[in-house]
This record gives sequence, C-alpha cells and structure tokens, in this order.
Amino acid sequence: MTVPPPRSGDPTQATRTAPQEPQPPEAPSPFAGLGRTFDSALLRGLGNITRRALGPYQTAIVRIGFAGTMLAFLLREWPHRNTLYGPDSPWGHDLATRFVDDTGGFTLLLWSESGLWFELIYHLTIAVCVALLIGWRTRATSMLFMIGVLSVQNRSVFMGDGGDNVIHLMAMYLVLTRCSQVWSLDARRRARQRAAGGAPGDTVGIVIWAVLGGLVAMALAGGKLESPVWTAFFLGMWLVHAYWWLIRRHAPGEPRVVSEMIANLVHNAALLVIMFEVCIIYATAGWYKIQGSRWQDGTAVYYPMELDYFNAWPELSQLITGSGMLVLALTYGTVMVQVAFPFALLNRRAKNVLLVLMMGEHVGIAVLLGLPFFSMAMIAMDAVFLPTAFLVWLGGRSRRLTAPLARVTGRWRRPADVAADDEAPRDVDPAPDRPAWAERT
Repeated sequence: MTVPPPRSGDPTQATRTAPQEPQPPEAPSPFAGLGRTFDSALLRGLGNITRRALGPYQTAIVRIGFAGTMLAFLLREWPHRNTLYGPDSPWGHDLATRFVDDTGGFTLLLWSESGLWFELIYHLTIAVCVALLIGWRTRATSMLFMIGVLSVQNRSVFMGDGGDNVIHLMAMYLVLTRCSQVWSLDARRRARQRAAGGAPGDTVGIVIWAVLGGLVAMALAGGKLESPVWTAFFLGMWLVHAYWWLIRRHAPGEPRVVSEMIANLVHNAALLVIMFEVCIIYATAGWYKIQGSRWQDGTAVYYPMELDYFNAWPELSQLITGSGMLVLALTYGTVMVQVAFPFALLNRRAKNVLLVLMMGEHVGIAVLLGLPFFSMAMIAMDAVFLPTAFLVWLGGRSRRLTAPLARVTGRWRRPADVAADDEAPRDVDPAPDRPAWAERT
C-alpha cells in the first residue's frame, strides 16, 4: 500500500524540518584589512617622496642662510685674507699640504703658491656666495659654493669657530637639494618661460658646467687632483648633470618623468639628512654637557663671559654674571633645550617653542661672546624646521618691505615673477594627501 506524503500540518514533519539553533557571529579579526591599509599608506608615502620635492621654503631659507653667512664671513675677513688663508698665513703651504694629504681633504688654494691664484679663488668664492644667495643657476653655483667653502676652510683649518664645521657639511648637502624652487632668480626665470609657453632651459648653467668639466680635466691632466674620492665625485656630478640636461632637452616622456622622480627622491633624502644632522648636533652637545661638572653645578655659563677673548660687551656680561640665579637658569636651560629638541619634533608646538629658544640662545652667543658667524650658521641650520606658514608669511612681509625700493628704481615685477613667489612651485603638488610631518616642518 502506498503511504501518502505527510500533510503540511503534520507534527512529525515539523519536527524533522525545524531549523537548528542560530550560531553567534564570529568576531572580526583585529588584523582584518591591515595589509590593505599598510599597502595604501606605503604607496602614498612613496608617491609623496617621488612626486615632488618636499620643503621648498625650508631648503630655500637654508640656502639663503648659509650663503649669506659665508658671504659675511669672507667680507669681514677681507682685510686679513692673506694672513688667514693666503701666502702670508703662519700655517704655511707645506704644512697645509701635508695635513690635507693626510686627511684626504680638498682645496684649490694649495694647487699654487701664487698670490694671484689665491686672490682669484677668494674673490670667486665671494661671487659664488652672492649667486647662491639670490638663487642664480643654483645647480651649478651650489657646486661652486661647495668648492669655494672647502677651498677656503681646508687651507687653514685652525681659523674656524665651530660654525665653519656646520657650513662645511651643509655646503655638501645643498648640492643634492633642489633649493631654488622659491625665492630665487631661477624660480622667476622658470615662471617667465612657462608663461611664454616655452620649455624650461638653462643655457648659462650648461656653459658653467662645461667650464667646470674642462677645469676638472685640466686638473687631472696636470696631476693636481690626486684623490680618487674627489676625482670620482667631481666626474660623477658632471656626468649626472650632463645626463640631466640631455633628458630634459631631448628625451621627453617616461625617461624625463623617471629622472624627475629620482631627483625628488635625492632632494628629499638630503633634506632628511640635514634634519638628522641638526638633531645629532644638539643631542651630542646636550649629553656631553651633562657629563661636565660645571654644567652639573650650574656655573658653566659664567666662565666664558669672564674671558677677555669672548667678552664683547663687558657691561652686559657683568650684568648677567652678577646674578647667580640667572647664570644657573641659563646653564640648565641650555642643557635642557639641547637634550629635549630631538624629542620635541614629535609635537609641533613644542618644536616651535624650542626653536625660538635655541635661536634666542644663538643670538645671545653672538652678542655676549662675540661669535656672530657661528650663531648665523646655527640659526641657518635651525631654519630647516621652521613652519611653512611662517616662512610664507615672512616672504610676504619681505616683499612689502622691498616694494618701495622697486617703485623708486622703476623696476616693476612681472605677473609671472609674483606668481613664482606667491604660489607653491610647480613641482610641489598641493595634494590633500601630503604627509603631516611635511606640513609641520
């Protein structure tokens, strides 16, 4: 007999088809999406450091600061140049040559003992400082600035006051930066070329590099450039700039884009090295001070102010040294500011406060101890951490101050020149995904 199928209301069937108890949903993994987030952040970071040269205003103020400091030093010592760095120097040519050979340094002033050769190099260095200060052909003049700084400083290594070491380092770093994006004649020239619809070009800079390459070849042929390190460096820089000129003139498209990305990457790496160098200088200075007994008992500031060699303003120095609490505060404050500065970079407000304190400290050193060029070099080095908003405001104020001079001389700036100063440089993308640290530095 055939059994009929159960009816829909059959309790036995309902029991067999009843759904099981619902299971609680699984908790999401704490690592869910972490890989995608990391990949996205990594791609944005790579894009930020290759698509544009960061810190255009910071590198410009560093360029202006160090070129101005070296220019002021050379002009200040101009009456005594022969005694300090020339043929009349007590650090004679033989001693200087032996020292440079042992240390592997570089200086043009030891290539000849002629007084005419010394005058030529010294005054060319002054001219290069002016060119770098105003941002004229900075790719070539930054290289010449480094050569001039090394030539003067390595001729008489005992003539510095501490600031020469900072200028020595920063002169080499500036060669690797694109420090003429703003506040330079190069920026105005590029703006005019773009306004005219022409491709940016630099014929004068190419001529300078060609002359520099010829001088390097003559030095090698004459046996003047014996160091393999400096030989490789100069030849490498010449080849890199020759390649750059060929790419920009004759290979538009992907090769030029890749070259721009590499140039931005080198610039950003050099900017990071400059920032790291500032942190190293202050950290080591602060921690070494902590180990000194005079810094521990709070009397270290007293002693240099009592030395006649550093006593530029005796009345002011006596006013400070006459107060034990003020000497104690200056001593401990100096140590705390120098030790805390690298950690203060994690907070924008703390960093800006410490920047003001350190620049004030260097102004005090210039006035009280009579070391203006050391203080100028240190302030120029600290400027790499100045906020972009402040630097833009400073540029606007400087234009307002120079506007009456432009009206008196009758030299009106073109709209392209104004745009070159007021707006961000073309190769700096004001995209919203700009990293926070780049905006805050």
